[in-house]
Amino acid sequence: MSLYDITVKDMEGRQVSLSEYAGKVLLIVNTATGCGFTPQYRGLEELYEKYRGKGFEILDFPCNQFGNQAPGTESEIHEFCQLKYNVSFKQFAKIDVNGENESPLFTYLKSQKSGLFGPQIKWNFTKFLIDRKGNVVERYAPNVTPEFLEKIILKYL
Repeated sequence: MSLYDITVKDMEGRQVSLSEYAGKVLLIVNTATGCGFTPQYRGLEELYEKYRGKGFEILDFPCNQFGNQAPGTESEIHEFCQLKYNVSFKQFAKIDVNGENESPLFTYLKSQKSGLFGPQIKWNFTKFLIDRKGNVVERYAPNVTPEFLEKIILKYL
């Protein structure tokens, strides 16, 4: 199994094959609109605007598993992100990143790169960096900022 074999739902509930992103450098993030890390949306959007023309994509997966910090519908989350942070990168349907209902995407990502304290996602804004061949090259804790990641992302572009 590879990353490109996985299908996820977008904000409108349509199935999206991750094979659509083959050949791109990806940053996959579980997000929340009411989290202390939510302002990272600004830095994520800045990265996306700078590098999307060079084959970089951010895939945003809202998650409400940590402190109920992503309440609301997908459309409410999307509207918040557009109004407050002018987000233009791809946002997907809300998912679980841990537990019995966890998304197959996050099961796969966690199997490829464990965190400091094991595979479980500990909080919102955990980030996975994927190279152009679909390899999970790194996992970053929520406190690692988009600004810090810029030089690392450039190495893969």
